[in-house]
Amino acid sequence: MSMKPAVPRTGNGCPTRPTFAEALDRRVESALVVLVLGVVLFSCLRPLSQGPTSVVSFAAATAPPSSAVLPASLSWTSRGPLIVPVSDAAHHLVAVKDPTVVRYNNRWHVYATSVARGGIYGMVYVSFADWSDASRATFYYMDKTPGFGGYVAAPQLFYFTPQKKWYLVFQSGPPMFSTADDPGEPTTWTQPAPLFAKTPAIVEQNGGWLDFWVICDSQSCHLFFSNDKGRWYKSKTSVAKFPYGFSDPIVVMEDAEAGRLFEASNVYKINGTNKYLALIEAFDGTSNWRRYFRSWTSDSLDGPWTPLHESGASPFAGKQNVTFDGTAWSDDISHGEMIRAGYDETMAIDRPKLQYLYQGFAPGANAREYNAIPWQLGVLTQK
Repeated sequence: MSMKPAVPRTGNGCPTRPTFAEALDRRVESALVVLVLGVVLFSCLRPLSQGPTSVVSFAAATAPPSSAVLPASLSWTSRGPLIVPVSDAAHHLVAVKDPTVVRYNNRWHVYATSVARGGIYGMVYVSFADWSDASRATFYYMDKTPGFGGYVAAPQLFYFTPQKKWYLVFQSGPPMFSTADDPGEPTTWTQPAPLFAKTPAIVEQNGGWLDFWVICDSQSCHLFFSNDKGRWYKSKTSVAKFPYGFSDPIVVMEDAEAGRLFEASNVYKINGTNKYLALIEAFDGTSNWRRYFRSWTSDSLDGPWTPLHESGASPFAGKQNVTFDGTAWSDDISHGEMIRAGYDETMAIDRPKLQYLYQGFAPGANAREYNAIPWQLGVLTQK
């Protein structure tokens, strides 16, 4: 079809009506053009009380709500624990928890917090080709790597594409980072260094910080963290400056009931959409004080965040929506990480069948002494 001159329009955006003589002189190039012109003229000739043409309202009516990127109601299955504490002569472990996981070079690489008798915290590394091999994987104790002795916990592993380096971000009081060329070589991590030169004032004033999570878009790297007192924070720096130059943190969200906005936040980019997904661990009366995850979505890492799964009665993942192959081995769905679509700084995940590596512990185990809870790791698979 040849291009036609632009149709003259009135001040309200509708085409002007040609005279009868002009209409007779015009040659219609196809029936489709006639039909389209007729529809446009009809909408413009309607009484003004009927409002504007339906193009905008049609788009608004058919656009999916932000929550449509994931079902409003999720359900999961889980096998028994796949990674359990393994001790040696120098490490008497009671728990393995807070895992981070990537698939790289046809192997799974898992770094996690370890807790030994006496409340001694550290990190461990395991690697295996298939989840069926996880229970037989050899533990590497990270205190054998220089700089990783003492308190280190809650790691996050990712490949930072601009620098072609692997990063391990973790807590040692403040947020720390270390780099390596290969996540499968745990002896090669560099000496840990802090992400901040000093503790920000907002952190000192409001009860500390923990469970750090980095995710980057095309311009910025964002650092999310919690304080266990009902506040969720964020700081950011440019991709070019990472891992330095982080801004003063701001409060992203807060809840008067601290347990409902607790810790272990994860943030992901959902592939095939313009949406981000945030998960934060919680506990409250609707879950019988068991750990579960709430969720939110956003069009931007700067927010705002729209609630998706709000409570222990209808969680993103928790006792209410997880079924087990055989006997349920945990009533708590706690700190973990989604199985990602890749392993880089964008933290991308794929739909529709999600998986999540989580920590749990046997019902009936003594949970009164936090550092003695026998955490183990399992995998959730979305039904």
